[in-house]
Amino acid sequence: RQSAGAAQKRLSPDGGRNTMQFQNAMIYTEKFRFEHGAFAVENGRFARVLGQPGPDAVDLHGAYVIPGLLDIHTHGNSGADYSDGNWDDYVRMARYSARNGITSIAPTTLTLPYETLAAAFATAYRMADERPAGCAVVRGAHMEGPFFSEKKKGAQNAAYLREPDFEAFSKLFAAGNGIVRIVDVAPELPGAAEFVREASRLCTVSIAHTDASYDDAVQAIAAGVTHLTHLYNAMPGIHHRKPGVIPAAVENEQVSAELISDGQHVHPASVRLAFRMFGPARMVLISDSLRCCGMPDGEYELGGQPVFLQGGVARLSDGTIAGSATNVYDCMLRAISFGIPREDAVRAATYNPARQLGCLDEVGSIRDGKQADFVICDAELNRREVWLAGEKLA
Repeated sequence: RQSAGAAQKRLSPDGGRNTMQFQNAMIYTEKFRFEHGAFAVENGRFARVLGQPGPDAVDLHGAYVIPGLLDIHTHGNSGADYSDGNWDDYVRMARYSARNGITSIAPTTLTLPYETLAAAFATAYRMADERPAGCAVVRGAHMEGPFFSEKKKGAQNAAYLREPDFEAFSKLFAAGNGIVRIVDVAPELPGAAEFVREASRLCTVSIAHTDASYDDAVQAIAAGVTHLTHLYNAMPGIHHRKPGVIPAAVENEQVSAELISDGQHVHPASVRLAFRMFGPARMVLISDSLRCCGMPDGEYELGGQPVFLQGGVARLSDGTIAGSATNVYDCMLRAISFGIPREDAVRAATYNPARQLGCLDEVGSIRDGKQADFVICDAELNRREVWLAGEKLA
């Protein structure tokens, strides 16, 4: 039997294009369900999805095929952090992501000095432009901080917190040649509404690290907010007389919500509640991974602060839980184990983040013409093979 890994590229009889064909697959389609059928890859892009297979099609024997995942909120892995702006580290981190079925990423910065952020965005842009072999493609950057509430700073470094400043943001946006696709803000801060109005013309604006009231959040959403960063974490809980940010976001269909489903940040019942509140069309699974992701227990660093990883949980010295030590593929599998329907979890890790990042025309689903990033899995969605732009990763 011929496996997908053993298959070689062939010349199509109609135009000499490099082509591979697969059949007998359970394909996750844009109907957000698995459909049995065939698909082809031509010059690194999907073709003839659910069409008729050719005589040389590779038989996948009923394996499941999902789009490559996107992580739109990841600070690092493999002992490195995207905020450092180091090219070799970026390559190493992006290769870790790709090996784990995460074929597109948005490197996410921390609350740090503006010059540090500018350097990180410049490197992110270079990654997006050069696309080193075997690396997850940088589809944008996520600027998490410094426009946050001190009360809800979480693991962000309070020394670098700032009030919303569109002029400063526009300079950082230019430093990365427009690579910033998501910027976070606490809407209760002075000037936040005006910041949202201006910044939302450039990219997605998200509420994060906030002690905002319901009215503050409603005002920010009216000004242009369409995203909520790591739902539940670093924001007020839901209270029946002080509803806060979460109900304001639930009520507005244009707002999607990130969720860290690593089994540490959010209780499984609250993961299920989030999907019920926002629905599968508005949930975005993220990792919020730190440099300790993929590393053994020990001491690491986050924005100039020591972080201690023990038993899979990363904390500051005062016990504050920091980001995660888990990649978003494992977060997707854990969401499924918590009771989220398989189809909804895949959507929340592929299609929805691509939409929020503004790259849905290129990735996020298996459709004719899109880049052929996909993962061949078993029925439990455990990875067998990862394909990036039509090339199988070793």
